Amino acid sequence: MTTKQIADRLVELCRKGQIMEAQEELFADNVLSAEPDHSMLKSAKGKDAVAEKGKNFASMIEERHGGSFSDPIIGGKYFSIAMVLDATIKGQGRMVMEEICLYEVKDGKIVLEQFYF
Repeated sequence: MTTKQIADRLVELCRKGQIMEAQEELFADNVLSAEPDHSMLKSAKGKDAVAEKGKNFASMIEERHGGSFSDPIIGGKYFSIAMVLDATIKGQGRMVMEEICLYEVKDGKIVLEQFYF
C-alpha cells in the first residue's frame, strides 16, 4: 500500500471508531507511538504495547461527546491528520482535545505515530 492508501484507510477506520482494528491492520510490529512530555500517557514501542496504551486511554474516558478526524495531508513517506476529541475524562472533567497526529510509513506499514498537542 502507498502512503496515501494507508493514510486514507487509517482515517476511514478511525471515523468508524475502529481504532484498534486500524492499529492491527496498518501498524508495523515495531511501531513507535510517541507522546509529548506533558501527556497523560507514556510513549510505547511495539504493536502490543501500543495497543495496550490505547486500551489504557480508552479506559480513562467516562463519556465521549464528539470528535473528528481530518482528511490526511501526505508528504512523501509521512502523513498527518488533525484529531479532535470532546470527552469527559475520569477525574478531570469534560475537555476538548485537539492534536496533530504525524505518521511515518515504511514498507507498507506505519512505523511511527507522533502526537502534538
